[in-house]
Amino acid sequence: MKSLQTADYIVFLIYFVIVATYGYWVYRKKKKASTTASHDYFLAEGSLTWWAIGASLIASNISAEQFIGMSGSGFKMGLAISTYEWMAAATLMIVAIFFIPVYLKNKIYTMPQFLSQRYNGTVAMIMAVFWLLLYVIVNLTSILYLGALAINSISGINIYLCMYVLGIFAIIITLGGMKVIGFTDVIQVFFLILGGLVTTYLALNLVSKEYGTTGTINGFNLMMQHADDHFHMIFKKDNPNYLDLPGLTVLVGGMWIVNLNYWGCNQYITQRALGADLPTARKGILFAAFLKLLMPVIVVLPGIAAFVLNQKGYFNNNELVDASGQVVGDKAYPSLLNLLPGGLKGLSFAALTAAIVASLAGKANSISTIFTLDIYKKKIAPDASEKKMVWIGKIVVVVSMLIAILIAPYLGIEKGGFKYIQEYTGFVSPGIFAMFILGFFWKKTTSNAALFATIGGFIFSIILKFLPKFADLSFLSPMGFAAQEDGIYTIPFLDRMGFVFILCIVGMWIISTIENKRGVKTNGLEVDSSMFKMKPGFAVGALIVCGLLAALYTLFW
Repeated sequence: MKSLQTADYIVFLIYFVIVATYGYWVYRKKKKASTTASHDYFLAEGSLTWWAIGASLIASNISAEQFIGMSGSGFKMGLAISTYEWMAAATLMIVAIFFIPVYLKNKIYTMPQFLSQRYNGTVAMIMAVFWLLLYVIVNLTSILYLGALAINSISGINIYLCMYVLGIFAIIITLGGMKVIGFTDVIQVFFLILGGLVTTYLALNLVSKEYGTTGTINGFNLMMQHADDHFHMIFKKDNPNYLDLPGLTVLVGGMWIVNLNYWGCNQYITQRALGADLPTARKGILFAAFLKLLMPVIVVLPGIAAFVLNQKGYFNNNELVDASGQVVGDKAYPSLLNLLPGGLKGLSFAALTAAIVASLAGKANSISTIFTLDIYKKKIAPDASEKKMVWIGKIVVVVSMLIAILIAPYLGIEKGGFKYIQEYTGFVSPGIFAMFILGFFWKKTTSNAALFATIGGFIFSIILKFLPKFADLSFLSPMGFAAQEDGIYTIPFLDRMGFVFILCIVGMWIISTIENKRGVKTNGLEVDSSMFKMKPGFAVGALIVCGLLAALYTLFW
């Protein structure tokens, strides 16, 4: 039923009051304890604890695209889609060990600042403008619209009203600064996980009931029995979903580029750790890695349960069917939520809202940070006071959210949101990651090489995307680098990202080598081996994460 009962509204109101009250308390405490310094507002410098950093990383990352899109992918292809979450856990360990020490040692607070310090102002300004456009037009807009669509499908509330309310709620939290975002994200994650687990519990029990038994464990075992093809992490070439997750590429190929770029070279994510000291930042990232291991239980298992229930004929009133009569996996999660009793539906509704609002707040804060510190301060008003910069940052938050609300309905992103975001972000991430990784660890990398990776990476991605229409790529099939789609051999987008990354690295090496011989000077960062040493506690935690990942992939290979 597409509506909320009185008990649901009461539970949701409790969630809203808790978040708003705690956020206001943190804001008032912050005002008494500090000035309006820009670094305090944008980065919460020295204020966030490890648990706040970890929770904020997850809250900012998990949104409607996971709850709705990844659950829909679970319905379609099964547990394999969890590779985005589980490989992220491994990636976070690499970011904590190798990336964060470089940022903190060199006092880097924004990604454009890194590019300016490492390469030059031209590269930094190009990427600052690019990131602003990407964050506002693609990320902020997609989070807002997919979130509103999800809430509409559960509550029946008008989708535009949903967008306005989500936007206003996110603005209120964002205007408090990074410290308010970070600490309120702890509550958001609590509701996100609790509400998500309630939905998973319901889904597994429904499966048990349909097969004449009871209990969540029985439900899980029945799912593995009746949807065995949905419990394999590595697809073979004959799998219909091979183009989305091409075999071992998820372990040794393009999936690393997706995750390392997202978790290590992304203002939206790294901002949470850049205001902390190294031990605190590492503990926070380790906490986030453990939470990442849990995410498939919340967002993927419900999708698989909906698949099993649908096979059993449970959804017999066309709940999962679109206007053309096709079964749509993205409808699985909202359909399950609509089965929850009063009160529990409100809890899951609050969890979904928490995920969306936290992501919107984190993204808006990053947009504000990049514009204020890397464009306004450097090019528009170099002499701006700290108070003026904070004021400008708050204006940017409101303006960016208004832009997202205005253009969101016209982007056509309502179907297959998760795949849409992953694939089209992949047009730029290989070049950006190549520019960052060589900028970190090869001091001879030049500015022109960085520009080549940025622009060339995008061009290579476009070429490889459309190449199958003009050339026969069947020769790549035996190696697993191509599969048929509509009778044409196409390169899976994760493999495409791997190819583009290699081309960018080779191109950057050639350009840098030539320019080095001509005497072109480069701006190497301060990097030494002692930066990467780990404390015993963190090292043990990282080994446990890796051990759990090895066990999961072995069990569900």
